Amino acid sequence: MVDTLPSGRFSGRETFAQLVRDALGCAAREGWREVILSDATFEDWPLREQGVVASLQAWSRTGRRFLMLASRYDLLQRDQPRFVTWRQAWGHIIECRLYREADLQDFPSALWSPSWVMQRMDLELCAGICGTEPDRRVQLRERLNEPLRRSSPGFPASVLGL
Repeated sequence: MVDTLPSGRFSGRETFAQLVRDALGCAAREGWREVILSDATFEDWPLREQGVVASLQAWSRTGRRFLMLASRYDLLQRDQPRFVTWRQAWGHIIECRLYREADLQDFPSALWSPSWVMQRMDLELCAGICGTEPDRRVQLRERLNEPLRRSSPGFPASVLGL
């Protein structure tokens, strides 16, 4: 249940990674209809882990939407091959967007869902805030809307050559 996910401040890379793991596991169990991941590079995200990809696989169903926003996807493609394979298989429910207008330090690093959100405020300390509060969810979604609106397609599921 979403109430098993923490609420409040967090700090540290391992704590952040565990929050991502727990949130995606909860998304699979509860069938969240939409998930948005936003980060400049996804370098600190545990998307390469077998357990995370298993949660995403369990979450994947018709009618679901997975949206990613990044300033670049090359590091993710290079360093997180399990996620890339999952992305290729489920390209019909995953939309990857590029937003290059923000400074890397100002790029929103967040996980948003209609039920629970997490946002890193300090990338260096890997510190931020998470929770289920309606105001927090609305504010984060509004923070993500502008970069999403100004973004372009990126990281295609497959590259077709001639």
